Amino acid sequence: MSDSLREPWLRGIAFNRAAPSDVLLRLLDRAAGAAGPLLCEGRDLPDAVIDAALRHPDGFVRRALARNPYVDATRLAPLATDPSGIVRGWLAGGPRGYPRRVRPLPDDVLVTLLTAQDGGEDGKVTANEIIGELDASRQIPPSFFRSMAGREHPELRALATWRWQSLTPDQRAGLLDDPDPTVREAARDRNWALDPERVEATLPSLDARNAWVFATCALSPALVEQCFADGTVHPLTRNPHIPASAVARLARHPEAQVRALVATRPDLTADLVAELRQDPDDEVRARARLRPFLRTWAEYQAIQWGIGHGLDCTCPIGEPFSATSTDPAVGPSPDWFAACAVSEEPVLRRVAASWPGLPAEHVETLTQDEDEEVRIRLACHHPLTPPRLLVEVFTTRPAHRPHLRTLPAPPRTGWAHLVDHPDPEVRARAAADPALSHPPVQDPDASVRQAAATNPNLTPETLEALLADPDTAEGAAANPALPVSRMHALLDHCLNATTG
Repeated sequence: MSDSLREPWLRGIAFNRAAPSDVLLRLLDRAAGAAGPLLCEGRDLPDAVIDAALRHPDGFVRRALARNPYVDATRLAPLATDPSGIVRGWLAGGPRGYPRRVRPLPDDVLVTLLTAQDGGEDGKVTANEIIGELDASRQIPPSFFRSMAGREHPELRALATWRWQSLTPDQRAGLLDDPDPTVREAARDRNWALDPERVEATLPSLDARNAWVFATCALSPALVEQCFADGTVHPLTRNPHIPASAVARLARHPEAQVRALVATRPDLTADLVAELRQDPDDEVRARARLRPFLRTWAEYQAIQWGIGHGLDCTCPIGEPFSATSTDPAVGPSPDWFAACAVSEEPVLRRVAASWPGLPAEHVETLTQDEDEEVRIRLACHHPLTPPRLLVEVFTTRPAHRPHLRTLPAPPRTGWAHLVDHPDPEVRARAAADPALSHPPVQDPDASVRQAAATNPNLTPETLEALLADPDTAEGAAANPALPVSRMHALLDHCLNATTG
């Protein structure tokens, strides 16, 4: 056996889904090199391996585990108090590669990271730097701050103020009148965005964030007039705080795009809705047709996810399209999403398809929807999407492949008929399908040959030959049909200080 195969074998075994705990634990040995961190970051892990990684003396192993998007996040809780600030920072930063969907961290982990008094014993990062990583990671859902508003400890109630406008009006009022002076001060400081005079006074110092202010903050009459005078009214179309007179001016704006943007606001009066339904512009009329489904700003925000994104949209996936944000006080209700699912409007069905809590009966219906964007959104967002649709979207829409590869349970079968597909990425999926009787181990593309080497239908003799070939050694070592005794034998060779 050539030592040039050592690294491919170690990587393959690390990602062999049939490898038992006793095999995977051997990869945490220092002699396994990069295979240990690759294992800890790149796949779901048995409890025994998680436990060993959590207490591993090598910080690289613990750092890798901190970025694992497949392990139950509650199991990562000890890393929030890891002696190494770098480990804490990697946990706070989340999975690498900025994936579309980022799993939120549990509340207790978030509290630990946000209230830490130091950045770890190694002194490599500060507590504030770790908080900055966490804030940018999308691992803190708005629901976390709402849940902090009612906590007993004042420090936790102060945390609730960090996302001031994600709180309900009652929660904001309660924090402004909190019995603890520190909480009251934090609430008053964050409340500036809802005070028109403070917004106007603050605006000159915000520079590039002016558009965000005009779209989200309470504006003085002078600032509203400034937007109309400057011709910068687009942000106003989604600002829930502007007066009715400004809404009416936007609905009658000479620019069709402005009228279209304002046509789905839930605060439109009946006469404005009637006007927009008769608008000469097709897009304005189409958006005005959605008005029966718009009663709240939460529903408005949800519908914005269904408008104008296109078939290859790869926007981040987060709340309100998660099962933790269906409280009618803060997000659309399940009944609303169900009504959208059976609407005649494709935009509304796209919104329904984007909510992972949609019941199975609606999922089955939307799987066969005539609108391709509905089917794509379902495949990218819903855990009950049938494998056949996942295969379809992976095959026809390459833009979504990076996200589909991160799904916790991607389909392993249903690909065999695509073994001759012109796209090697698709052929590679087909090559690994257990339903394929003759995996294409001689395919001209190296990635397809590697995938074919993972196919459990290979004969033992073929699998041994592929293990000895540098082009296919990694795939063969990842083959779930590889006997456990053979995995151990490969590890004996790779981890032994002597060469054979």
